[in-house]
Amino acid sequence: MMILDEMGYLPFGEEGAKLLFQIISECYEQKSLIITSNLEFSQWNRIFSDSRLTAALVDRLIHHPYIISYTGQSFRLANALSRK
Repeated sequence: MMILDEMGYLPFGEEGAKLLFQIISECYEQKSLIITSNLEFSQWNRIFSDSRLTAALVDRLIHHPYIISYTGQSFRLANALSRK
């Protein structure tokens, strides 16, 4: 299992994006992946500079997934606001 937390918090350089693509491609339909992100897939071009690579990566990730979309209030924000 591979867990990628906060995907999109920082953009990937060209070499990093290619390496991540290779890892995800090797895991494709072989290993479990958990990815968290505050960005919708349509915004992942912000993370990876190559739109073709981004499309191929997202294509692999959305084939047979369980996507859990959380749209509620941030726990960290609610906790910070309750301390005021």
